[in-house]
Amino acid sequence: MSNVFYQEKFQDRHNGPRAEEAQEMLGYLGLQSLDELIEQTVPRQIRLKKPLALPAAWSEKAYLAKIQRIADKNKVFKSYIGQGYYDVAVPAVIQRNVLENPGWYTQYTPYQAEIAQGRLQALLNFQTAIADLTGLEIANASLLDEATAAAEAMFMLYSARKNKAANVFLVTPNIYPQTLDVLQTRAVPFGVEIRVADLEEENLTEDIFAALIQYPAADGTITDYASFTETAHDKNMTICVIADLMSLALLTPPGEWGADVVVGNSQRFGVPMGFGGPHAAFFATKEAYKRNIPGRIIGVTSDASGNYALRMALQTREQHIRRDKASSNICTAQALLAIMASFYAVYHGPQGIKDIATRINDLTKLLDKALQDLGYDQINETYFDTLRVAVVDHVGALKAEALNNELNFFYHEGIVGISLDETTAFEDIETIVKVFAKIKGKSWNDVDLRNLVDQLESSIPSEAVRTSPYLTHPIFNSYHSESEMLRYIKSLEAKDLSLCHSMIPLGSCTMKLNATTEMLPLTWAHFGGLHPFAPVDQTSGYMQLINELNDWLSEITGFAKMSFQPNSGAQGEYAGLMVIRAYHESRGEGHRNVCLIPASAHGTNPASASMAGLKVVVVKCDAYGNIDVADLRAKAEEHAANLNSLMVTYPSTHGVFEESIIEICEIIHQNGGQVYMDGANMNAQVGLTSPGFIGADVCHLNLHKTFCIPHGGGGPGMGPIGVAAHLVPFLPNHEVIEISGEQGISAVSAAPFGSASILTISYAYIAMMGGEGLTDATKTAILNANYIKARLENHYPVLYAGTNGRCAHEMILDCRAFKSVGIEVGDIAKRLMDYGFHAPTVSFPVAGTLMVEPTESESKAELDRFCDALVAIRSEIAAVEAGEVDQKDNVLKHAPHTAEVVSADEWNRPYTRQTAAYPLPYLKANKFWPSVGRVNDSQGDRTLICSCPSIEEYAEA
Repeated sequence: MSNVFYQEKFQDRHNGPRAEEAQEMLGYLGLQSLDELIEQTVPRQIRLKKPLALPAAWSEKAYLAKIQRIADKNKVFKSYIGQGYYDVAVPAVIQRNVLENPGWYTQYTPYQAEIAQGRLQALLNFQTAIADLTGLEIANASLLDEATAAAEAMFMLYSARKNKAANVFLVTPNIYPQTLDVLQTRAVPFGVEIRVADLEEENLTEDIFAALIQYPAADGTITDYASFTETAHDKNMTICVIADLMSLALLTPPGEWGADVVVGNSQRFGVPMGFGGPHAAFFATKEAYKRNIPGRIIGVTSDASGNYALRMALQTREQHIRRDKASSNICTAQALLAIMASFYAVYHGPQGIKDIATRINDLTKLLDKALQDLGYDQINETYFDTLRVAVVDHVGALKAEALNNELNFFYHEGIVGISLDETTAFEDIETIVKVFAKIKGKSWNDVDLRNLVDQLESSIPSEAVRTSPYLTHPIFNSYHSESEMLRYIKSLEAKDLSLCHSMIPLGSCTMKLNATTEMLPLTWAHFGGLHPFAPVDQTSGYMQLINELNDWLSEITGFAKMSFQPNSGAQGEYAGLMVIRAYHESRGEGHRNVCLIPASAHGTNPASASMAGLKVVVVKCDAYGNIDVADLRAKAEEHAANLNSLMVTYPSTHGVFEESIIEICEIIHQNGGQVYMDGANMNAQVGLTSPGFIGADVCHLNLHKTFCIPHGGGGPGMGPIGVAAHLVPFLPNHEVIEISGEQGISAVSAAPFGSASILTISYAYIAMMGGEGLTDATKTAILNANYIKARLENHYPVLYAGTNGRCAHEMILDCRAFKSVGIEVGDIAKRLMDYGFHAPTVSFPVAGTLMVEPTESESKAELDRFCDALVAIRSEIAAVEAGEVDQKDNVLKHAPHTAEVVSADEWNRPYTRQTAAYPLPYLKANKFWPSVGRVNDSQGDRTLICSCPSIEEYAEA
């Protein structure tokens, strides 16, 4: 038969098992077909009656041509809009070797520190840079964006306030509108009053717990707030500052004039605008708040041999432990973008950063002088990079001429704002001057720019000029040539396990293939170079992509519409609950404040509910891990008058398709509540069922799980929400770009469409898979999980299963019995590193267990390799159980084993070096060595060091 019409399917590259391998796996399960497995796994009553109505799948080549046509619809004009977003020059060595490198973008969150030392070091560098530039003692490893970082600061300072009667957060009027929008959203559930008023001492009334300053201000001006801060402190009030990171190379850092918290966006440090994200926000504060600070902190400790090691510090603040008492609901950070920003600081060093900042400021001063020579009134007497030019009667003409020259300015009430950035060159100043000269009827030659260069005067007040050093650590002063920088990046990359090395079988995290074709458009200028507030007629490519993705995801979820604004899964949870809140209020039922949450729920669920101002009531689970329907009904009826919602994960967090899910939804609706479905496990639903079909009202999607956006060492993420028709009017709006109706809640993140640039990845995945391919991927994920279950259940008890003994896309291995001989689940996790694997999810949702999720992208050979490793480890445990080896001195307790330990001159352990390093034959051909031994967690928490220490500091600690 001729192959003339043959076209390779992308799904055959995405799904791991070949057809013959899948048949072997089905045979191992005693089945004839994949459909037979699905029949036994997914309850018939929730299965879709028809296939997904999605466009036919595109080939990779055809897709790249299609996405190029879409990209070309975006007009990339020179942006001088500012407002917190700036064009950047991404160093090529960082773009190619970090952003475009799967060795960096496919890593998981560094919970297993021994195989994550590279990204931990890069994140520690980020914290150090932030602490240095802000002048504060401690910084975290990044937040989602500037606006939500400000909201986190507000909540932290509110929780820690001395005057518990105070509930007012005083906010400068000179703040970015998107930040104020998000603050308003986050303040409502806690009864915090946002008071917008001038930051003057007479406005510091007793009901204020903290004040927020923008530095430089939103209009670009620079003010000395030292006296104001001192007065606020005298009144037991705290100060939060939103700072421009690049400006801090020249401006006195807020920490030096008394700020308690400094937040902002690190986007200017080498991360493209990307129509709004992703970008790593930063959060720095005083050491006194180290146990209150939201998000992740990277800390210094030592390993089992006493060597320098890093870990995520203070992990007891995490949501899965503290749940509704957690300090925040943050789960995803923007780790990959923080890593890029940290490498930017390393590559340029303190002098390079200062040179860039000085050039920006000098060009701004030159433009100021030129515009004044043309007869314009430039309003700002002080500034770093932003001018405000009074145009009044000529705004329309000026805007038209600017657009003719492909320039975007910021226009507001007869004032033209111009914000320069590191990409601005002398020639750009000439172009801007030409535009303004033409409006005045003058020639730009009337201004001698080169002569003006020698006439520039300082635009920064003397009291605001930075005198303190920053980035003094050798790391920021050693890698300024590209050769050295490349080697430094690669040296850190080599310390980290990623999907480049092996499967990462994390339950509930869905570490699947992030295909190269999906990733390629991400760094195209026509996606990366757009400002989120660019004129609408310049963004039609993005609008097409977002609208089509909305249609596709609505079809997949069974909902009426999506909102792409939430830029993490946890933020999607929060947004969904706030939409439900607005819906109840619109019906005169704003008193509904009880949220039912199963005991098995993700830890972010109760944390998000708490943030949304809801009272959490826990619903029991039965012995099989299912929601106890009788308990649910009783509590729904008990709280019927105040029932707000149920938060439910489906399939359950225990990895089971619960038979009663439709009844569960009906019970909630009968008692006046709404059903919020956590979309973390959508990888087991797509094409087979859907939240809307099941009966949910709102669901967030982790695009960095089911829809192929890579995890990037802990982020970026996207958490769009889909809603049923009755909730559509309440989807998030935005202060700058209107995207919802009058009833829409205020913004939940800084940019209208969240981290828009990475939507290109999920768009690619759906476009190239098509409806049939997506459905096959779901079936394959379920096959892979059940194959692993069948291979391991005679070695490790599988905690839960469905009616027919099948699991969904993940399962829980029970390791609790091993505690009787001193073996903890953490010992198994560490020993897996010696076999070349990242551990499955440890002790969640059940303490002492491993939750395994293989995803559809892993081949039978890789699944077998992983199973062989766990079977071998079970044999090692059996030796302890039999008393053949000591309970404390054995290969599991000493794991992981580094090359340094195994190759040491002395070896006095009761097992061989071969057993330590090469327990299975495959490791001799392909060995990943952990770069440090088991880290000392308690030491790292007792002595918290969260910036790069000197040798002397580390030794002393």
